[in-house]
Amino acid sequence: EGLKAVEIEKCKRDISDIKDQIWTAQKKFVDFNRMSSMSDEKKISLKRDIPSYPKYTLSQETIDYLKQPTFDIWHWEPNEMLSLLEHMYHELGLVAEFNINPITLKRWLLCVQENYRNNPFHNFRHCFCVSQMMYGMIHLCRLWDYMNREDLGILLTACVCHDLDHPGYNNTYQINAKTELAIRYNDISPLENHHCAVAFKILSNPECNIFANTDKDTYKRIRSGMTMLILATDMARHGEIMDNFKAKIEMGFDHKDKENLDTGLVTLILATDMARHKEILESLKEKIPNFDYKNSDHLEALKMVLIKCCDISNEVRPMEVSEPWVDCLLEEYFNQSDREKSEGLPVAPFMDRDKVTKPSAQIGFIKFVLIPMFETVARLFPIIDGKMVEPLRVARDRYEEMKEKNPPPPP
Repeated sequence: EGLKAVEIEKCKRDISDIKDQIWTAQKKFVDFNRMSSMSDEKKISLKRDIPSYPKYTLSQETIDYLKQPTFDIWHWEPNEMLSLLEHMYHELGLVAEFNINPITLKRWLLCVQENYRNNPFHNFRHCFCVSQMMYGMIHLCRLWDYMNREDLGILLTACVCHDLDHPGYNNTYQINAKTELAIRYNDISPLENHHCAVAFKILSNPECNIFANTDKDTYKRIRSGMTMLILATDMARHGEIMDNFKAKIEMGFDHKDKENLDTGLVTLILATDMARHKEILESLKEKIPNFDYKNSDHLEALKMVLIKCCDISNEVRPMEVSEPWVDCLLEEYFNQSDREKSEGLPVAPFMDRDKVTKPSAQIGFIKFVLIPMFETVARLFPIIDGKMVEPLRVARDRYEEMKEKNPPPPP
């Protein structure tokens, strides 16, 4: 028995040595699975094989369509979405800007996909949806005229990473249930902090680090910028971020500017209907922003609002694209509220399957969150009003009509 034990131990050591040699020879990934779990005992998942998803040749029609806010994200399989994301990095010049190894880009995208869970809403398709809308807004607003390629890369990469390893239960649940994430981040944006942590755990692996060829200062700016943007997606900070952005747009009017504007308008309006003087005057003042694109604080405020717009932009898309997302979101909400009820935790009315309807879930959100936010961005980029704000108004009216036709049952 003693001899058998010695032989077994020797065999174990030999196997261990062989594993180590293979590991070294093939330069395998850092073993994140030896680290503590990130949330709900979910560990970082890394692709250990050579990227194998097929290279798709995109038609010119698809290339042009990909830049539109109307893009239908439901028609694409995961492998195709990976190829489309890869195309975005090449087309925007980000591969050249950051000197990204194309194979590393493939590995990174695969690794990102692996670390989105199969939630009804916060899944890899949502990641692609948000990233595609950012890509569309970059082209629609010609953002390269206002910021450098590094900023564009930060915007797109933050979108790709913004919900990594989302557990399907929001910050309110995390805090009320005193989960590991809430404790780790002291109840301060626990999910968004977690998404950041997972993103940079992935990037800390040399085989998946798309920014490996940047210098130290550039990487520091990328890390800081991505963290700022991902943390900005916490809806608890919506009011704070929007107020800051509006202040940046409205600041800078001096008294003389206002006097000149008033005098010129009064001269014109006197010939028409004076009853509309105030309305038109205020409208024009709002449409003349004094935003400074060379000011880093102003630019940061804009980037935070842009990622917020993309994160909750589903209703900008055509009804046949947007409505399935509402069903997905309500399913995730109902899963959470059912769990909260079973655990004796507070339940938000907008998540309670016994209280919420599709119109009631969307009308207030569109009227008081989406339309005001996109209208504010449209003050800098007027093209957004027709392309994005108008579809939101149509969606609001459609849900209002739906509510009238199908009133909620009495309590």
